[in-house]
Amino acid sequence: MAQQISNETKDEAMKIAKATQKPGQTKEQTKLIAQGIEKGITEYKKRQKSKARDRDKQRKQVLKEKQRQTMEPMDDGLQVAPKASKLPWLLLALSWLGFIGLYLLNH
Repeated sequence: MAQQISNETKDEAMKIAKATQKPGQTKEQTKLIAQGIEKGITEYKKRQKSKARDRDKQRKQVLKEKQRQTMEPMDDGLQVAPKASKLPWLLLALSWLGFIGLYLLNH
């Protein structure tokens, strides 16, 4: 995949090539120098984008780590409720059976 070079980059490369032009240098030679400068600029931009992505990833990892660390103390303070016992339900059922039994005996 050939990367498109912006007109701005081409113009900048040509300005630099003309500024460093030696006496007796042909237009073709200047053009070749400008193309080399274009490639250099493009490679530089590519590296800067890569570094920016790496810095962004690093920043996000640091943020995630800080969030995780701030969440841990809250997790330690919370206690998980023990598994519900069947005893309260059994007592409730027995009491209802007792009430129903008393009701039936009295009527």
